[in-house]
Amino acid sequence: MATAFLLTAKPFLSSSSTPSSLSSLTNTPVLLSCAQQKKCNATRSLTLCKTLSDETPPVTPSPVIITKRSLSICFLTSFVFSLASRGNSSTNAAILEADDDEELMEKVKRDRKKRLEKQGVISSANQEKGYLQDLVYKLSKVGQAIDKNDLSTASSVLGGSTDTDWVRKANIAFTKLSSSPDEKTQVDTFNSSLASLISSVTGNDIESSKTAFVSSATAFEKWTALTGLVGQLKGL
Repeated sequence: MATAFLLTAKPFLSSSSTPSSLSSLTNTPVLLSCAQQKKCNATRSLTLCKTLSDETPPVTPSPVIITKRSLSICFLTSFVFSLASRGNSSTNAAILEADDDEELMEKVKRDRKKRLEKQGVISSANQEKGYLQDLVYKLSKVGQAIDKNDLSTASSVLGGSTDTDWVRKANIAFTKLSSSPDEKTQVDTFNSSLASLISSVTGNDIESSKTAFVSSATAFEKWTALTGLVGQLKGL
């Protein structure tokens, strides 16, 4: 009985397994053909693209075409920028020039104010101008005496030292009428030269007396020019 069951079972198994195996066999070629078809299509696409890319001619850049209109635009643009830069430069120069003019005008105003103030001081300094006029007379007499080699006369006019009355009064006038550093410098030069003059005349040294006299007279003339007293003192 068992043997009969096995014999019955074999045909059943073989018959039942045959359709499935056939189905697998029939289905496999279909799947392979689809895959092959996809691969073929992809290969064809790549081949077609490569062929088209090979056949497409290279794109050459178009030549630059320069026309009269483009040249005119270029020249006009350059001209406008040139005018703009010149305009900025002119504006800056005008501003600087205006600043310079303003500073110059301020300086002129300050100098004029100082000059008017100095003129006011000089106009009211009659006594000091008298001291200075006496100084001019004494220097004139000393110069004439030295020119004649008459050192005794020059010594009597000058005195024995710088502590004489006319020298003190002259320095009072110098102090009142001197305002700028240059004026004060000339006063110091005059006093130093005058001391050398008195010493040289007292020592009977004619050459040194002449040199010291020139230095004293020159310093005094410069001082009167700086203070504006040239036209107000006689003998200069």
